[in-house]
Amino acid sequence: MKLGFRSKIYIGTLSLLLVLAVSIFLVVSRIMTDALLEENHNRGITICTNLAARMTEPMLAVDFLLMKTLVDETVTLSDDIYYTFVLDAAGEPLVHSFKGGFPTALKTVNPVSTDQAYRIQFLDTGDLRIYDFAVPVLIGEDRFGTVRIGLLRTRIKEAIARLMWSGSVLTGLAVLIAGFVGAAMAQSVTRRIKILHESSQQVLRGNLEVQTAPRLKKNCWEIMACENNDCPAYGNHGHRCWYLAGTLCPTCVEGEFARKISTCHKCTVYRRCSGDEIQSLAESFDSMTLSMNTHLSDLTDTQRTLKEQGNLLRTILDASPDFVSLQDRDLVYRAANQAFCKILSKEEKEIVGRSNEALFPPEQAERYSKEDRIAMESGRPLIKENVIETRKGNKWLHVMKIPVRDAEDQITGLLGSCRDITEFKKMQEQLTQAQKMETVGQLTAGIAHEINTPLGIILGYAQLLLEDAKKGSQSQEDLTTIVKHTRICRKIVSDLLSFSRHTQSTVARVDLNRSIREVIAVVEHTFSLDGVSVTADLEADLPFVKGDEEKIKQVWANLFSNARDAIGNRGVIAVQTLFNPVDKAVVIHVADTGEGIRSDRIDRIFDPFFTTKSPGRGTGLGLSVTFGIVKEHGGQIEVESPVPSGLLKDMPEPGGGTLFAIHLPIYGPAAQKEEINGDDTGSG
Repeated sequence: MKLGFRSKIYIGTLSLLLVLAVSIFLVVSRIMTDALLEENHNRGITICTNLAARMTEPMLAVDFLLMKTLVDETVTLSDDIYYTFVLDAAGEPLVHSFKGGFPTALKTVNPVSTDQAYRIQFLDTGDLRIYDFAVPVLIGEDRFGTVRIGLLRTRIKEAIARLMWSGSVLTGLAVLIAGFVGAAMAQSVTRRIKILHESSQQVLRGNLEVQTAPRLKKNCWEIMACENNDCPAYGNHGHRCWYLAGTLCPTCVEGEFARKISTCHKCTVYRRCSGDEIQSLAESFDSMTLSMNTHLSDLTDTQRTLKEQGNLLRTILDASPDFVSLQDRDLVYRAANQAFCKILSKEEKEIVGRSNEALFPPEQAERYSKEDRIAMESGRPLIKENVIETRKGNKWLHVMKIPVRDAEDQITGLLGSCRDITEFKKMQEQLTQAQKMETVGQLTAGIAHEINTPLGIILGYAQLLLEDAKKGSQSQEDLTTIVKHTRICRKIVSDLLSFSRHTQSTVARVDLNRSIREVIAVVEHTFSLDGVSVTADLEADLPFVKGDEEKIKQVWANLFSNARDAIGNRGVIAVQTLFNPVDKAVVIHVADTGEGIRSDRIDRIFDPFFTTKSPGRGTGLGLSVTFGIVKEHGGQIEVESPVPSGLLKDMPEPGGGTLFAIHLPIYGPAAQKEEINGDDTGSG
């Protein structure tokens, strides 16, 4: 339990006096202890020096009886002289005061040289503490021996103990007296603080009608003989008039406490009713509770309104499909709606308080931060389109960031709004492709019809002339060349007509694995002559798709032919089929080990008449026709170069090559067991 204010004053006063008394006591004790020790040392030196002087004559006369007498007399001088003995010049004992024999260990514990007047050594035997004094016995410059005296520390210890006891008693008395004085002071100060504390507890419980300041003996209307009932101070016993706004005294200034208090200081009521600092604090507390009570209902209504508006705004933001975020002036995120959190796969608490560098990859974060700083510095909105990579492919985002300004027109942050326009982009691309294909189709149809008839005539006459030409002649070779190239021209015209003609499709269920095997069987032998092998990894029980089997076979034939041309000699064409249950589609991969397609060309390979083959080897219509057939069947075709590593198990580790991925939708489980619309040859 924590101490109260009164206890703190009491303990603080006692502690201060106690520390001061103890400090003085320790200093005085130390000084007196040092003085006693010094006096003891001087006494020991005097006794030892006198004994050494008296030992000169008996040592010269080798009078052991006199030496023994002097030693014994010295021991009896005081109770604290523990021993006395004399050593000869060789350090051996001559006489001593020990009754149980001389302890040989004492001979060397305190050696004193000839040039020293004396030497003191403190000895601690465990049971006794002794100051050992040694003085050399000199006759002229010759040394005859050493006198040693041992003084017990008993007398000094007793003197120090008496000193400590006296100091402790005096310190205790001083602390006790200070305690009574501090308690009296604390009682007078804390009584009113306790009242203030209890009032604050009542306020915390919701009671704003507390009365903290003491009631006045005379109130302002009594002192001023005022009978104005309209004055807010009239009849108000709980609050001082100088804290109330709108008082009607002629000397009062209109306004709140801060404006009128300087005038109130000169008022008779203030001079008679104001008290000390604690009373002023209590009066201020009462005024504060009054103000709180007055504005509490307004604050509650405002809080309710703000909460409703905040919930409404959060609901609108979370319901919006756009990615909305708010950044402060340091580009730290302060808010984000659910769509923004979802695209980052994070909770809002993981986003708020973090910057771009903590949420995005380094390069992306650096670009975003640079753009944000430009928008902050320029004050102009940032509008752009971004492409980001996700697990399901690229996403197109329309980004708008608008600087947020405060009441002083200073930019305080950025409000970001981002919309997913991927589907719009796809539709735009499809529309562009469809318009392109339609235009090219109309053009090629007219051209094909115009040149098909002359080509037929040229081919017919050339064949007639070839029948009459002599074998081995130059005419036969020339006519053969004409027939060959005319047939090539007719093949080109046929491709143009196939590309431009909207033929009626025969729609039925299609077994993709079977159609792929049939096309492989047709081209396998021809491809093997160039060292090109075709491998197939076809998933068993592959669902059927709805479509025109002949047109689908044309897709496989076109892709295999393009792959063979890309490989040239010696390579592998790998085919794989699998079912994607998430998208409910069949996926067909066709990959080759050719040179691949350059990145600057890969976006144009489905354009009509665009080809990467050498002149005379292709018309540039094969992939356009393939693209049209796949779209006609509700699917999509994608291309990637080089081939991703490890995608197809029969492919060698690629260094290039091209991969075509075709996605064709299925039409539910029933498509595997019964024919579409109950007709195996139903029309589209």
